[in-house]
Amino acid sequence: MTIENPPAPTPDPLMVTARCLVVDLEGTTSAAGFILGDLYDYARPRLAAWIDEHADDAAIAEAREQVIRDAALPADATTDAVVAVLHEWMEQDVKATPLKTIQGQIWAEGFARDEISSHFFDDVIPKLRDWHEHGVALAVFSSGSVASQVPWFRHSPEGDLTPLITDYFDTIKAGPKKEAASYDAIASALGVPAAELVFFTDNPGEVAAALEAGWQVVAFSREGEPFFEAGFGTATVVTSFADVEVVAP
Repeated sequence: MTIENPPAPTPDPLMVTARCLVVDLEGTTSAAGFILGDLYDYARPRLAAWIDEHADDAAIAEAREQVIRDAALPADATTDAVVAVLHEWMEQDVKATPLKTIQGQIWAEGFARDEISSHFFDDVIPKLRDWHEHGVALAVFSSGSVASQVPWFRHSPEGDLTPLITDYFDTIKAGPKKEAASYDAIASALGVPAAELVFFTDNPGEVAAALEAGWQVVAFSREGEPFFEAGFGTATVVTSFADVEVVAP
């Protein structure tokens, strides 16, 4: 008779008590390769036409001017020169606010036309729905603009998730993701004390900033993602939403 080894015990999930969970997107809820691949490929050939056709849009006009300032281009730089900088930033995955603003508008239209759709890891959506059902508020903090975050959740593979989300934050609304002051701003906007907030992210710099602001933090180390097996300081590290249980106080 062959005696098989018993299955290894399933580790207990990390228990977190929080009034509100704030999630990062790229590398945490969704594959960075999808965003840097499919979505970037969709936006890249549309940048020039979008900038010219929406020149009267205050957000696009400000984004164009910020590219010119940040890249030290001539004040009368052509659209082609501006787009060349945007393409360079995309290749380097620079989290530049003007790039995110323009991309966000392009993606929002693409989502509305059903030309693109969003991506979530399989472990994410069931947990978000469960936590929402049990009284945990959910919010988003991403370097991608709010204009792209909303349709990202509206056009998920499992339908419209926007009813789950309390609020959305980007680098314009809250500030840079690696600065503690941005997390202070989010806590104030949500009306929730820092100690009752938890941030899910895969970025070590964001982990450090949120911890400095007094938040609870869960770091994600997903195989194949940019920060897999990175150092996360004192934060607890998990590989999946299934490894965590968030409960309302």
